[in-house]
Amino acid sequence: MRTPQIMLSLVLTILMVQSGWAAATAKAPDDGKPHIIVFGAHPDDCEIDTGGCAAKWAAQGHHVKYVSVTNGDIGHAFQAGGPLAKRRAAEVKEAAKVLGVEESQTLDIHDGELMPTLENRKKIVRLIRGWNADIVISHRPNDYHPDHRYTGILVQDAAYMVTVTHFCPDVEALTKNPLFLYSADRFQRPNPFRPDIVVAIDDTIKTKMDALWKLESQIESLWETGGFERIVPIPTEPAARQQRYEKMANSRMRANLVNEKQRAKLVEFYGPEKAAKVKYVEAFEICEYGRRPSKEDIKKLFPFFD
Repeated sequence: MRTPQIMLSLVLTILMVQSGWAAATAKAPDDGKPHIIVFGAHPDDCEIDTGGCAAKWAAQGHHVKYVSVTNGDIGHAFQAGGPLAKRRAAEVKEAAKVLGVEESQTLDIHDGELMPTLENRKKIVRLIRGWNADIVISHRPNDYHPDHRYTGILVQDAAYMVTVTHFCPDVEALTKNPLFLYSADRFQRPNPFRPDIVVAIDDTIKTKMDALWKLESQIESLWETGGFERIVPIPTEPAARQQRYEKMANSRMRANLVNEKQRAKLVEFYGPEKAAKVKYVEAFEICEYGRRPSKEDIKKLFPFFD
C-alpha cells in the first residue's frame, strides 16, 4: 500500500506535468548572453516572424527559444489531429536546427481553440521565467487569427506579472521585466504596426528560407495552395525539388522586403549609406507594458547594428 508521502509526490508530479511546470522551469544557460523567447500561435509562426533574427542571435551564441502555443492540428488540407500535430512539432524542431534555435517547444493546445484563460496565462509566465528572458516576442493582439490574437493577449498579460513574486510562486520570478515586442503584421485597425526596431536580415534570409523549407506540411497544403482544398506534393526528384524550393523562397521572401517606413528606421540604426543597401528586414514594435529600452539597450539586445 502506498504511503501518504508517495501519494502526495505522485499528485504533485501529475499537477506539474499538466501545468507545463517541468518544461517551463528548464533553465537556459546563464552565461551573460541575452535570452530570447518567441511565442507563435502555430508551428510555423515563430520561424516566419523571426527566423532571420534568430539565426543572427544564434550565430553570436545568444539563447533563443521558440514556443508554438497551439499544436497546429487542423492546419492542413486533409491531415488533422494527432498525426498532424506530431508532424508539425517535428518540423519546427528541424527548422530550429537550421536556425540554431536552442529549444523548440509545442504546447498541447488544439489549433483554433486557444483562449486567454488564467491557466494559459500562467503557462506563459512560467515559460518566460524558465527561459530567464531578456526579450519576449509575440503577435499583436489585433491580428487576423483568433489564435494569434489570444497569443498576443496572453503574452501581453504576462508582462509585469513575470516579476510578481507570489504569482506562480513555483517558478522563481524575474527580477527585471523583459523587453516585450510584437512581430510585424499588415493590419490597420485599431492601429497599424509601428516598426520601432528594424533589423537587416540580408545575410540570414537564405538560412531563414532553408528553415521554412523544413515545414513541409505547410508548403504542400497551405502556403502555395491558398486554402484547405488541395495538396501540391513536394517532389522527390532533385531538380524538381530545387525548383519547388525556389518557388517557396521567392514567395516567402517578399514578406521580408523592406518598405519605406522601415527604411527610415533603418537609417537610425545603420546610418544612411548601409540602410540604402538593405533589401530584407524583420521589424518589431515595442510593447509599452514591458521594459522601456533606450537606444543603447536595443543595440545591446540586438547586437547587429554598427
